[in-house]
Amino acid sequence: MSLYDSSFPQMTRMLGQVLVWLDKAEAYAQKKKFDPEVLLTARLAPDQWNLRRQLQNVIAWPLRLSALLTGAELPQLETGDETIAELRARIGKAIEQLNAVKPEQLKGAEDRTIPLFFLPGKGMKAPAFVFGFVLPNFYFHATTAYSILRHNGLDVGKSDFIGSLDLRDL
Repeated sequence: MSLYDSSFPQMTRMLGQVLVWLDKAEAYAQKKKFDPEVLLTARLAPDQWNLRRQLQNVIAWPLRLSALLTGAELPQLETGDETIAELRARIGKAIEQLNAVKPEQLKGAEDRTIPLFFLPGKGMKAPAFVFGFVLPNFYFHATTAYSILRHNGLDVGKSDFIGSLDLRDL
């Protein structure tokens, strides 16, 4: 399986599910009569990033991976006080950007050594970087965002995390 097939469709799909979670969060807040923006500051533990920062990372990882594998300029990681509407818009834009990436743009990417921003002078071969670092980080932040919402009373389940399945008749 190519680096493209093993990462981009799954991350794009998960970003779409995040939009579902945000829809449910806003509906939940409306039903319970509170400002949904307060959820963005919620966290599971005092030393853990809040929902906003988790979502910012869910958006950032696929875009950073795209840039690193295609040789494009790295996008800046947004860490400001974005609203739900602003995060939603960024997710939509990220989905568009990821859908624009074509498998042929990653031709030869398997042979690239990706520099690690947190370990100057060190890098990883692209497959190890994708499977051992990017995807685990992406899903860590997605799972944590989902868990923060669930912890705060949002009625979401596994199907809200996974999304629809491409079922076939046997």
